[in-house]
Amino acid sequence: MLSRISAIFFGVLLAVAIALPALGFDPREFARAHGGVTRLSIATGNTGGVYYPYGGGLARVISQHIPRVQATAEVTAASVDNLKLIQRGKADIAFTLADTLDDAVRGRGPFARSPVHAQTLAVLYPNYVHIATTTATRIEHLADLRGRVVSTGSPGSGTEVSAFRILRAAGIDPDTGIRRQGLSVNASVDAIKDGKIDAFFWSGGLPTASLLDLASSIGITARLVSHDDVIPALQASYGRTLYFRLVVPRGTYSGVTSDVGVVGVGNALVVDETMSEDLAFAITKVLFERRADLAAIHPEASKLRLETAITGSPAPFHPGAIRYYRERGVWK
Repeated sequence: MLSRISAIFFGVLLAVAIALPALGFDPREFARAHGGVTRLSIATGNTGGVYYPYGGGLARVISQHIPRVQATAEVTAASVDNLKLIQRGKADIAFTLADTLDDAVRGRGPFARSPVHAQTLAVLYPNYVHIATTTATRIEHLADLRGRVVSTGSPGSGTEVSAFRILRAAGIDPDTGIRRQGLSVNASVDAIKDGKIDAFFWSGGLPTASLLDLASSIGITARLVSHDDVIPALQASYGRTLYFRLVVPRGTYSGVTSDVGVVGVGNALVVDETMSEDLAFAITKVLFERRADLAAIHPEASKLRLETAITGSPAPFHPGAIRYYRERGVWK
């Protein structure tokens, strides 16, 4: 009899647990409203890029300045994986490249089976697509990659998405036109030092720690390959807002003695559309109010501006973010 009662009780609890999400009940928001602690996971990227230190700084300021909220930055393969983590409810906040976000919300490419219901808090800063090599490889132009061993970035990364598109825009098939490797930026630097690859793609802010490591290595002269000539083809295929021209200034990395024209793509900070308006507002607010703290961790954070944060996202903005921008008088 007792076991039967226990089974009935367990069944009732299970039914309630299943019903709560359908009723719009978020246990984290309930805990926050009743004095508990809301724990947030921030999906970032490789440790050698910008997303991870930026995300670590964001986790710190959220934890210090939003009451009863604790955030943690997680190492990931970056954009594609980050958006899938949002989709599965395994991450609350994610960094992503705008072109990957465009695929995610439209249900294309890796997201063809299920679009991601992500909403933007802010467009943070522009990413510079690096095609890195050394003078020893004699690779000077994008066409010189044909037939060479090239890393196109970690599988599941925004770098990989951009690399494939740039190669195709240059008339190079990523599957047959190069001998492709799928390495993280740290692994790519190690591989090029060891002579195992000839070049690698990396999409990140300036400067990127791993690129600084490569450029400062004894006996190696780093080179960045200019590739801004493919931008018209990219814009013809994907629209005029996703891709634009940027310049890596000379001296950014040792060995880069002249300005290098590259493909640029925006970075966005996104959340799932189910995040409460109050929480999204608080995160957006702390992002701007503690910008100096974030810039002390990585200089790319200093590029955050109210006017540019609201432009260039292929995903809709979260109502909480819109509320913040309206309060600051920049949302129209």
